[in-house]
Amino acid sequence: MRYEGIVYRPPSEASSVLIQCTIGCPHNKCSFCPMYKDVQFRIRSVADIKEDLRLAREYYGDAVETMFLPDGNTILMKTEQLADILQFAKEQFPRLNRITVYGSAKYIRLKTATELSQLKEAGLNRIHCGMESGDTVTLARINKGATAEEVIEAGLKVKQAGIELSEYILIGVGGRERTREHAIGSAAVLSSIDPDFIRVRTVIPLPGTPLYNDYCQGIFGLLSPHEALKETALLIENLTCHSMLYSDHYSNYANVNGKLPDAKPAMLQDIAKLLKISEAQFRSPEEGGL
Repeated sequence: MRYEGIVYRPPSEASSVLIQCTIGCPHNKCSFCPMYKDVQFRIRSVADIKEDLRLAREYYGDAVETMFLPDGNTILMKTEQLADILQFAKEQFPRLNRITVYGSAKYIRLKTATELSQLKEAGLNRIHCGMESGDTVTLARINKGATAEEVIEAGLKVKQAGIELSEYILIGVGGRERTREHAIGSAAVLSSIDPDFIRVRTVIPLPGTPLYNDYCQGIFGLLSPHEALKETALLIENLTCHSMLYSDHYSNYANVNGKLPDAKPAMLQDIAKLLKISEAQFRSPEEGGL
């Protein structure tokens, strides 16, 4: 297989074969994100992608069960081309039971319901979508490229097509100023969509990003560990969906996981226990990064 630039994948795709279908991200303007800055977005040719699938078959044999197609927003590919790739992948790997891509609301909305159904039929099982926030003010500030209403529209489209949806929420991205609006707004959007998975991340300002510059200048108020935990609790308290919630990232202060709504009391209890621990025992808010 051939790769260009740094290839990123969700933690849940750690055991998946990675076949790069796009290079970079077509949006690439999110204020918190340092990824894909060294490459210009382009879509690889179907012929090149199929050649990589053949190489993967030679290397792994036919035992592959899961596959992820990076880079950012592979959902943007022309429907017939992506469907062709999905079908070819299934031919090469008869045991393949899950194929997934990244897709943000901005680009999911460009697909018709019929096109998403075609992709489902061709073999697309799951879309990883970084909604980050359900607060339209926060979404505009981080330059996400979609409003809360558009995030809901995109999410419902995916669900109605029968494709699994994994939504990512970024704790603290609203800053201190909009921590409540961010948590409650995000819970409202997620509850409206009822995605299969909610995956929690905590924002860490990274050098080279506009958010980091705002943080250094005192424009962006970074949450302390306890503040991030309280925002997480507020989010969970207000969720009325039936999603699986995962805290599957090193950036988080709370390792809370479970099926909503049944797991909600236990998760809130775990966060309450963590809030009794001194903030000095947690990592500093600035510590970490890609």
